[in-house]
Amino acid sequence: MTVETSRGLLDLDVSQPIWDRFFWVAPLVIIGTREPDGGHDLAPKHMATPMGWRNYFGFVCTPRHRTYSNAERSGVFTVTYPRPEQLIQTSLAASPRYGADKPALSALPVFPAASVDGVLVEGGYLFLECELDRVVDGFGDNALIVGRVVAARAEEATVRGDDREDDRVIHEAPLLAYLNPGRFAVVKESHSFPFPAGMRK
Repeated sequence: MTVETSRGLLDLDVSQPIWDRFFWVAPLVIIGTREPDGGHDLAPKHMATPMGWRNYFGFVCTPRHRTYSNAERSGVFTVTYPRPEQLIQTSLAASPRYGADKPALSALPVFPAASVDGVLVEGGYLFLECELDRVVDGFGDNALIVGRVVAARAEEATVRGDDREDDRVIHEAPLLAYLNPGRFAVVKESHSFPFPAGMRK
């Protein structure tokens, strides 16, 4: 139930999840984990982010998914940031399993990680290899899985540098964003943020 207030705002019913009642911007990544039989699993996630300014990365998952049990068992996971042109491939990674198999994974070409036991998706622009740091259960049906980044690689065109303006980097190498619920956007235009003088991280 939604109730309108005197300021024109709508009170959202917080006895139910609110996150599908409005759009919000999130990254879209593909998490890679190793299956018990030695195969790999790939799953798209949008509740995913750096955890502070040090090299930690976390994502939200449910214990019902193989990603959770695989990461907890193996102690590692990988992260691929796909390009906008990989949208369909990324979507296929969310396909259901048929028994123990996830046939759609054959549509995603992979290459081996360098520092952990896992794979990354060809064609992405940023690749992280993580050792599991902690699993924090208790967010309703979900958990936060946090890893320490032990290796990172990026496509040269996406790396910031003194010889290229930041807006040009993003324009020439657009980013894929997920707009929850159920939409996406391609980010290729950006502007400098007006930070106040003296602000620090």
